[in-house]
Formats: sequence, C-alpha cells, structure tokens
Amino acid sequence: MLNRAKQVIKQQDKKDPERESDGEEGQCRVACIGASADLIQLCYSQQHRPGLRDDPATVKLPFNHKIFLTYNHSVLLLLGIRGDDNLQSMLVGTVMRKIKSRTWKKQRYFKLQDDCMTIWYKSKKAGNAHSTFSVSDVEAIREGHQSEVLLSIADEFPADRCFTLVFRGRRGNLDLVAESAEEAQSWIRGMRKLIENLENMGEREKLDQWIGDWFKKADKNNDGRMNFKEVRDLLKMMNVDMNEHHAHRLFTMADKSRSGTLEDDEFVLFYKMLTQREDILRVFQEYSFDSQKLTQSDLEDFLREEQLEGDDIQQHAKQLIERYEPSDTAKLLNAMTFDGFLMYLGSAEGSIFNPQRRGVFQDMSQPLCHYFISSSHNTYLMEDQLRGQSSVEGYIRALSRGCRCVEVDCWDGANGEPIVYHGHTFTSKILFKDVVNAVGNYAFKVSEYPVILSIENHCSVEQQKVMARHLNHILGDKLLKSTLDGKPPIGLPSPEDLKGKILLKAKKIGGLQESLNGMVEDSLTGEVSDEDEVAEIDEDNLHRESVRRRVKKSKQRLSKELSDCVIYCKSVHFSSFKHSRIHSKFYEVASFTESKARKHLREAGAEFVHHNSQQLTRVYPSGFRTDSSNFNPQEMWNAGCQIVALNFQTAGEGMDLNDGLFRQNGNCGYVLKPSLLSEPRKRFDPETPQKQDDYQPVVLTIQVISGQQLPKVNIKEDSIVDPLVRVEIHGVPVDQAKQETRYIENNGFNPVWYDTLRFTIHTPELAMVRFVVEDYDKTSKNDFVGQYTLPLTCMQQGYRHIHLLSKDGTSIPPASLFVHIRITELR
Repeated sequence: MLNRAKQVIKQQDKKDPERESDGEEGQCRVACIGASADLIQLCYSQQHRPGLRDDPATVKLPFNHKIFLTYNHSVLLLLGIRGDDNLQSMLVGTVMRKIKSRTWKKQRYFKLQDDCMTIWYKSKKAGNAHSTFSVSDVEAIREGHQSEVLLSIADEFPADRCFTLVFRGRRGNLDLVAESAEEAQSWIRGMRKLIENLENMGEREKLDQWIGDWFKKADKNNDGRMNFKEVRDLLKMMNVDMNEHHAHRLFTMADKSRSGTLEDDEFVLFYKMLTQREDILRVFQEYSFDSQKLTQSDLEDFLREEQLEGDDIQQHAKQLIERYEPSDTAKLLNAMTFDGFLMYLGSAEGSIFNPQRRGVFQDMSQPLCHYFISSSHNTYLMEDQLRGQSSVEGYIRALSRGCRCVEVDCWDGANGEPIVYHGHTFTSKILFKDVVNAVGNYAFKVSEYPVILSIENHCSVEQQKVMARHLNHILGDKLLKSTLDGKPPIGLPSPEDLKGKILLKAKKIGGLQESLNGMVEDSLTGEVSDEDEVAEIDEDNLHRESVRRRVKKSKQRLSKELSDCVIYCKSVHFSSFKHSRIHSKFYEVASFTESKARKHLREAGAEFVHHNSQQLTRVYPSGFRTDSSNFNPQEMWNAGCQIVALNFQTAGEGMDLNDGLFRQNGNCGYVLKPSLLSEPRKRFDPETPQKQDDYQPVVLTIQVISGQQLPKVNIKEDSIVDPLVRVEIHGVPVDQAKQETRYIENNGFNPVWYDTLRFTIHTPELAMVRFVVEDYDKTSKNDFVGQYTLPLTCMQQGYRHIHLLSKDGTSIPPASLFVHIRITELR
C-alpha cells in the first residue's frame, strides 16, 4: 500500500518538477481502512506551503474509505481540491473583518486546516490564542447584507464583500467582511463545496471522519503515531472505560511493528478490534449459510422475515448488494459480505425512519384545516420573553426549519414605523418592515407550501396603514390579497392551491363576502388583539396587581388597508363550541392559550375535534412561560389543533416532538391529520379512543440492543457515560407511557443492553415515539446525551439504527442506537 502511495507521489513530482518531494523522509505514511492499494488516490495542493511538515490530516476517499496521512507538503485528497482555486485560497488563509456590531469590527486571520474540515482563526494581537470551528457546524452561507449586523454597516462595506456563516442549532452567526469581492466569493463558494461534500457522506464515511478527528486529538505531539499513553487518553476521550491490562493487550496486538507505537494501519487495526460489532455479526451469522457471506437468497430471507419488507424483495436485495457491498468479487456472486451488511444497516435504508416518508408523500389537496401546520410563537425572540433579544434572525431560522406559521407582535414605533417586540417587557425592538423583508426572502427556501403571518396587532390606524403598505410593497404577488378565483369560496383552499403564497392571520372588518363585494367601511372599532398574552394571564384568575394594571383591553380601530390583506385567516374571539357550530365561518381562526385549550379538551374533547375538522385553531404558550419554555404539543394535536405554536428558540421535549412530527412529508411544514380527526362523522374523543368504530390497538415491542460512540456529557476528563435508554410514547392520554433500560456502567462507546420494552398503543395514528439516552446519576438528575423522535407511522420494523440528535436537534454522528422493532395488532 505504501509503495503504491509513493508511486503516485513520484508521478505527481514528475509532472510538477518544482514540487519535488524530499525522498523517503518526505513520503507519506498511509493507513487505509478497508481499502486495497489500488483504491488509494492522493492529490497535491497547488501551492507549496512550507511549515506543514508532518502535519497529520484526515481526508475523504471514494468507496467510503479513509486515509490518515502525513506529508511534508500539503497532501490533500479527492474533494476536488486539486483543481479548485477557492479551496486553495482558503488553505492559504485570508484576513477578514469579524463584525459583531456597528462599533465592533476586528480583523482576524481565517484559514482552512489541512483536514478540510476545520476553520482556524486568530487575532493578530492575541499571541498564540486562536479559535476553530468545524465545517460540519455550518448550516448555510448567506451572501451580502443578510443579517441585522451586516445591514447595520451596509453604508460602510459593500454587499459583495460581506457574508454570514449560519451555524446549526442555536449558536450565533458569524458575520464577515472580506478585503475584496473576489476573496468573499472564494470563501462563499469554497464553504458551500465543503458543506456539499459533507452532506453527500454516508454514515460509514461520517464514522471514518469521526475516527480521524479523534486520531488528531490523541496525537498530542503531531508525529503521526500514538504511544500507549496517548492511546489510553484517547479511550477516555472516546467514552471508553477499559481496564488498563485489556487496553495494553489490544495495543500490543495492533503493534505489529513492535515499535511501541501505533501508526498507519496499526491504528486502524486497533480501532477495528475496539469496535467489533458482535451484535450485528450475530444477526449476520444467523442468516448466512457459511457465516462468511449472505447469498441473495439469504438476504431475501432476512428482508422478508426480519425487516418485514413485502414489495419485490428479490429486486430490493439485488439493489442493496449493488449499493452497499464494497467487494467486487462478492457482487459478481450476487452476495453480501459482513462489511456490506454493516454498511446497509448503517445507511438511511437501515435506519428507523422509513425513507419513503421523507419526501412529500401525502395528499396536499385537502382543505388547510385538515393539516397540522408547523408553527412558531414569538418568532422574533432569540431568548426569554422578558429581556431577550428580538431579531429577524428568529424568522429566518424558523422558516429554514420548515416552520409555516410565524408570529409578528406589532406596536407603534418612532418616526411612523411599526416595530416588533414583546410588549410591556424589556425585549429589544426590530422594525416591522425588516421582518416582512426576511419573510419575503426566506418563506419558500425549504418549502413551497404557504406561510401564515400571525399578526398580533397593537398599532394605531396610521401605523396599521404603514404595515399594509410594507406588506404589499415588499411581498408583492407572494401576498394573498384575494380569494384564489376572486369569487366567494365555500371552504378553505389546500396547501397545493396556495403554493408560494403568504397569508395574513389578523383581525378583519366584516366578513369575506362583504370585502369581496366592496361593502366594507373604512374602519371598525373593536378589540384589536385577542391574543394579548398579558390579558390571558388576568383571565386565568392570576390576580397580580402589577399585571392587572396593564391589562386594560383598549378599544382600537382597524385600518381597512390592513383588513383587506386578511383573506382566509380572520382572527376571532372564541365564545363556545355551540356558538361556533351555529355562527362560525370556515375562514375564522380562534386562538387559545395552552390552559384554555386543555380546559376545552377535558370538558368537550369530541366537540373540540369536530370544531378543528371545520376550521383552523391556534394554541400558544401561557404568558407565564417567561423563560420561553414549551408545553407538550401532543395534547393539542390529539384534538386536531392545527397551529400549535412553540418557542422555536427553546430546545427540549416540545421541540423534539415538533421536529419529529414534521420530519416526514418532505419537512414541508404540513402533515395531513389522520382521518379520525378530519372526518366530523367519526366523533373522535381523545379521552376515549376505545369507542371508535374502527378501533384497532397495536403492541409496539422494542428491543434496545446496543449503542455506538455516544458523546461525552461531562467535561471532567476521567468521566465516562453510564448510559440508559428511555423510550417515551406521546399520544392520546391512555397511550402516554415511558419505560427505561437498565444503565450500563462506564461505557458510552459501545454499551450493550438487549433489553425489551413493550407498549400497548390505542391510537397508533397519533402516537409519537421518543428515544432518549441519558447518563445515569444516582445522586442527581440524569444528564441528557441524545434523542430521536418520530411518528409511529414512520417507523421501519426489524433491525434498525437510530442516529441520535443533540439537545438542539442537530445530528451528532456517529452516535447511534441499534434496536429491533415489532408492531403487531392487539387481538
């Protein structure tokens, strides 16, 4: 293998005589995971960059292989780097300004590290101090003045030199100004290429990348090899509590050269011994006739009996061999080796989430009220509701997560410009027109289905007119200003009908019929907002003098201009279900605090479900949730409430469930409600699901087999995770349940449970399943490690991997659980 690598380098040196290597000393030491010599392909960076001697790098090979290498010039690998001037420029480095505000603008030196995965930057004055972040942490790159910070300095730096790195989760953006438009474009294009490469990685490649990252962390003296102390430290970092004698035995077995250190393929051998997947090997051998391979017939048996696949299994088995089997010899025999089997089970097809439900697969032509709609509360807030920062970034992030209903809390501002903030608090303020601009720019980047602007209106008539002007001018044809055909409708349109449209949900003068006929007066006196959360606090009999003084419901006038922008979503005060049944129009939307919604659920569940089968309902968190915490949205979905608004800025169970529900159907923000919630004749009551005519409960059996590479949660160096898995069922009240495995002491690297959990589920159509991994602590609350949430209807049966997510919903490869799933009808 090493000779083959040297040959490649010599050939490159002949083509580029100015880039001569330094002979044997300068040649690279190569270790390849599972790759034959002819798969090794090395390429040079186009620039000689001294000072990188013996700098280890991890780079990506095709065919899911990885190389660890050291070379005295910058030797890089097939990410298209060799011919990519943008990446070359990033490798050399660039001085750019990091911008935090109009007054905080500091120069920093930014550079792409040789692993092509890490951005390194430092201040000229900071001595050796520097910072880094991973390319995998970056979600998107925005060009120009596309953040509040960059907009504030737009008069100083032109848009073509500015760009923003948007990080995953809830981390703040990084706003940068390059020295020239060309340098800005180099970084914008280069970063996008690196992100695209990462997104195209399979699970096996992500694992390889993870191994490389650990190798670099453990190789403290950067000599490309590891002594036993470095290996012992590595095990602790990787969450492995291994007895020193056993660790030394593995080290000695891997040290084929007897040098007292591990290098190249010795480290790979050590890692393979460390990560033997006995759990998967057991399954493989059960279906393999000779314990060496699965014939196509063996694989078909496995897919039929374990994975419960029924459609054209013969063809699917062929496709899996073609897609995941790394051995050409095995492919010729129509067989799958253990490596291929591992790769299949680690892929999207082997995951718990059914790939056929990832894209848009539901009927999108039903009325809006037949869908759950991903909805945000106080979208403008980045933190809590008393002193938090308001930002247009909140709208951009929510829309980028597939949210389709955002809230805009409008108040009179200075200079005749309406502002958005959380009234009667110390939260900062932003301009209404900036919010509308952000919505116009980002509404349809991840989903083409309609966006609802939920307006909480506290403005004077004059500033309402300004709001209407901004909506019309900025949104143009995107704003729905009339019924779809210009005629009085008889029901709500569908998401399909409203593609690319932005709808306003707000108070309206008169009804839809009157406004279409031009019979509306110029203004109307009435309560402008039914959704004033401070008022709700008072209504809930929470008699605090400071609150009560604030809650004088003012009689204000509505502007005709703003009223005319409201078509299918007229905000109305809710009186009773009986009143609604007689008087309500299909385009009227009632809003409830979580406590009011719960009260209606308890007292008239079937009535609530019936109401929601005819028109839209919005539920939002109590005004007492000043920390921006969330309620459990499931209880509202049980009643068919469509617009269940959550604080997207706050991680936790509520957002896990929201992300889990809307992960299906192309993450488009609309999920079709089950028929029991949308067909009035069914009279479904979530409190008594057993009374349904087509009642059919199921038993969900989950065997939690093992975990892989769980992240550390305690920063103490010698702390190792004691993991347990909790499975939670969220659904109708009778289905709410949770069970736990036992905890495994001191092993976050490859814990094994084989614990079986069973649940009876009475309304499977509404059930959500949440897997939570925690670090057990007998003296205090367990620490969160990772989670994954999905609808029961999207689960694949059989042997499946669950790729865990962090607290804020971002992936944490290669952390996963391996489980076996069975769903059977209860007889």
